This record gives sequence, structure tokens and C-alpha cells, in this order.
Amino acid sequence: MATSALRSRRQLAFGLLRSLSRRRFSNLNYASNDCKDENDDGTNPSFIHPSSVVHPNAIIGQGVTIGPFCSVGSSTKLGNDCKLHPGSHVFGNTELGDKCVLMSGAVVGDNIPGRTIIGCNNVIGHHAVIGIKCQDMKYKAGSECFLQIGDNNEIREHVSIHRSSKPCDRTVIGNDNLIMGSCHIAHDCKVGSNNIFANNTLFAGHVLVEVSQDVPKYTMVAGDRAELRGLNLEGLRRRGFSVSEVSFWF
Repeated sequence: MATSALRSRRQLAFGLLRSLSRRRFSNLNYASNDCKDENDDGTNPSFIHPSSVVHPNAIIGQGVTIGPFCSVGSSTKLGNDCKLHPGSHVFGNTELGDKCVLMSGAVVGDNIPGRTIIGCNNVIGHHAVIGIKCQDMKYKAGSECFLQIGDNNEIREHVSIHRSSKPCDRTVIGNDNLIMGSCHIAHDCKVGSNNIFANNTLFAGHVLVEVSQDVPKYTMVAGDRAELRGLNLEGLRRRGFSVSEVSFWF
């Protein structure tokens, strides 16, 4: 009796796997009305894998690809040409701009009051966690909290970026940043543009990344507060300065 029941379960499981393997992406020949261009002729459809869960109230742009086993929440907005790799998730009041990519295991947003806004052409790495509740003990449950990220950022695997700790503040990331693996940016931090954060860089709450004084051309500064630390020899080389020219002037 037990052997027969086990055999039936196995047959059911294998049948389900075979049916899933035959199924392809579902084709949406329309974008959500809030994203649809006036001149759209339906030639750039979005694709959603049948194993993914997309709330009917989510706003999906044109040319979006949602891979297997993803989830998209009810208040989510995905811009045009976004791509969600298998097992990535978008929760809460979250907006992704055009051409954003979520790698496998990435989690963006949280089902708490507030909002996460991510600009265009950002890459969120494998198992990165972006826009979730902060770890500040002073955070009051139910308070709104916010995160804003600009454009063209590469956020690598296992990075965590938290929302603000209070409604009157925001965590802000600028444009064109490279945030390497396992970095942590806590609540209420302010990060500008064109930064490179090496692996395992950690920011506590309320950190402001900026240079407070003028920096001479082709020099490097470091420290808190930033101090002159020498020539940017790599920058000089990239701009065609020879070794003899650098030695003559400096």
C-alpha cells in the first residue's frame, strides 16, 4: 500500500516537471497602460515565465523579461527592457527604471511603508538585497523609509543597501558607481557619483561620502577629512603624459 502511494507521488512529480519543461514564456503583447508609449505598436512584448508570480496590479513596461521562479509585488513598477533572472524578487512600493537587470537571487524592495526608487540601466548582482528595512534600533515599526538610487550603477553580489531610518530622510546612491561584492550601505547614507567601493566595504548609518575641499588636477586624496596623498599616475598615463613629462613637471 505504502509502495503504491509512493509510486503515485513520484509519477505525479515527474509529470509536473515534464509539463513545466514544455511550457515557455508567456507573451504579453501589451505594456501596462502607465508605461505604454503613445506610438507603441505591440512589437516589443514582455515575457513572463509561467512559474513566476506577478501581481496583476504591477506595472510592467515594454520588452520586460521575467525568468523562472521570480515574484513581482502589487505596487511594483518595472521600466522598459528590464530583465529579472531566475529567482529574483521585487517587493513593496518599488520602481525600477528602464534596462535594469536583476541577477539570480537578488531581492529589491520590502513590504513596509515608504518607497524604493532605482534609476535606469542598473545591474543588481546575485543575492544582493536592496531597499529593505534598516537595522537601526531607533526605527519605529510602521514609519515610512526611503531609498533612491541613480543610473548606471553596478551593484555586485551579496551587497546590502538599506532604506532610511525615518520619514524625513533618505538613503541616496548617485550615478555610475561600482559597488563590489559584499559591501554594506546602511540607513541614511549619502553616496555621490563615479565611486568605486572595493569588496567588503562597510558604511554605518548616516555616512556622507564627499570631498569637502578642492582637489588639484591629477592628484589623489584620501582620509577623513580628505588630504592630498600624491599624484594620480594612472590618470596621467591614460591621458598621454610620458614618464619624462611627469618627471619634469613633478
